[in-house]
Amino acid sequence: MTTQIKLGDITVDVVFKDIKNIHLSVYPPAGRVKISAPLRMNIETIRVFAISKIGWIKKKQKKFQEQERETHREYLDLESHYVWGRRYLLKIIEINEVPSVELKHKMMILRVRPGADDKKKQAIIDAMVS
Repeated sequence: MTTQIKLGDITVDVVFKDIKNIHLSVYPPAGRVKISAPLRMNIETIRVFAISKIGWIKKKQKKFQEQERETHREYLDLESHYVWGRRYLLKIIEINEVPSVELKHKMMILRVRPGADDKKKQAIIDAMVS
């Protein structure tokens, strides 16, 4: 069972589960707040718990808002791309073959058909490295 409670400008998703203890989580990137609570727990008790943790919640949300976000990719030669936490420099080769991605040392070699747009390049990379 899921419900929501409002704490001023913060909306908290409350999920009732077959668990022993209450759990509070704040998720990136927007700082969504979720509480997992035992089935037997009263919603007012959960509200009091959330209010007691409001400082911690706001601190976590602020931390997520201040984090650097990855910039929009233009799919140009020597542009940085991250795969599995490692940085690779993109090398684009336009060739009339089946599109492919190859990771070599610190280079990500992307072979695409001539005239491929950014969306197509992104789709090829996403399909090959995920």
